[in-house]
Amino acid sequence: RGRGKMAAGGGRFFCTAGRGLEPFLAREVRARLGATEVACVPGKVFFSAEAKLEELRELRSGERLFLRLQRQPPLAVSREKGKMLHEIKSLVIEEPKSWLDVISVWRNLHGREGKKDVFQENRLSLKRKSEEERNIATKRQKVEQVREVVSEECQTEVGESCEVPEGKSNQNCGTESKNSLEDLSKSSEEELVANEQLGFSFRVSCRCSGAIAKILTSQEIGRTVGIALMKQFGWRADLRDPDLEIFVHLNDIHSVVGIPLFRLPLANREYIKTAGLRSTVAWAMASLAEIRAGAFVLDPMCGLGTILLEAAKEWPEACYWGADLSDSQLEGAGVNIRTASLMDKIELVKASVKALPLPSESFDAVIADIPFGKKFKITEDMQFLPDILQEMERVLRVGGTIVLLLSQDLHKRMDSITKPAESDSAIAISDGASENVTAEALNVDGNSSSSVNDVGEAFISSGQTLFGSLVPDGVYGVSLGKTDAFIHKYRKISAAGNG
Repeated sequence: RGRGKMAAGGGRFFCTAGRGLEPFLAREVRARLGATEVACVPGKVFFSAEAKLEELRELRSGERLFLRLQRQPPLAVSREKGKMLHEIKSLVIEEPKSWLDVISVWRNLHGREGKKDVFQENRLSLKRKSEEERNIATKRQKVEQVREVVSEECQTEVGESCEVPEGKSNQNCGTESKNSLEDLSKSSEEELVANEQLGFSFRVSCRCSGAIAKILTSQEIGRTVGIALMKQFGWRADLRDPDLEIFVHLNDIHSVVGIPLFRLPLANREYIKTAGLRSTVAWAMASLAEIRAGAFVLDPMCGLGTILLEAAKEWPEACYWGADLSDSQLEGAGVNIRTASLMDKIELVKASVKALPLPSESFDAVIADIPFGKKFKITEDMQFLPDILQEMERVLRVGGTIVLLLSQDLHKRMDSITKPAESDSAIAISDGASENVTAEALNVDGNSSSSVNDVGEAFISSGQTLFGSLVPDGVYGVSLGKTDAFIHKYRKISAAGNG
């Protein structure tokens, strides 16, 4: 696909990702954007690329996309708050030219060349105005704007907490923030810089975790960053509808500053009316299925159809089928399919995954989210998992792939079903220990795969056969928010029963 170059050249970006999806996102930015300097850390992928805004918006495995201003090692933790706040201020504004460059890329991406840029008009405005240019009205205005910069509530990411300094309560945290703003008002004549023609409006989103969160609150950090930006650039704060959002993330891994490219997360799909499985996880599963033009793809437990929607949007030259026993789920899937204008791509059928009304070896890929959670009976799912897997194997062509999303319990159960027997004892097989799987992608080595091939037919406690025709081809640990899950991939190497 051809890509037009941006007027300002390539940009440096980072994109947040759900835990375990970082490898998928790294591969996607390379393949879709031709990205370079790709680096993964937990929860983020950093990269450089030349791309248009609509191309960046097409990323499917990421959450929020940012233009990167700074990426530095974690700040040295000190008990002296003033020293740490000074270091944070330096982190944000010590390189004014980097702001000019990033703002230029941001404006070009959004096609905002026509808007007056305070930086281009007068780069000397990066310095403080002289004493004669100050006026009381502007000082008061800026004081009120600083009050808007930081939200009263701490903003935290999943799995992170905004902690109050030791010896202080949450109530004291709010009181301290209020008192500090009052102190700012008293000293505004000496500290704030007047600028009659304010440029961009902004707000600060600050997230901190780890050691630094035990010393400083998000309010304190956000206030420091907000004042520094107002002094340096003459921007005005606007909590509700800013031109720019400044994202500051400080933890034990790194210190990152960036500007979001889009107001809504990339994971929010406009073509999905009723959400089911997280769209990023559904896309990652579909990306493992090796879907090609003309392929037939089945989701035998389709629910609201999220996996089918993600696959059909990305690989539209394949044919998709979805099955489910629930009338309400099929109705919801139908609404989603119509909303996405994919009626000619996806067929729905009411059927049980244990008895699909479909010919044997008729699909090139089977992708399914095996239901689990409080509203599903885990014990029943575990009991019927061999039946489900056997029916999926039946409709799959030789050389095809099966991709499943499983809970931790079902993940262990799957190991006992697909692993070869270590003894003739049925109990030994069903109670076999599963492998430890981390949040990163794991590939099953060749020895494990070949040992599965050597198993013709064995029995587990339920009397079902092991599946010698399916070779494990990868296990990926992913986060679903409050719970963890595992994506299993299998490849069919021979006709069922001939392993």
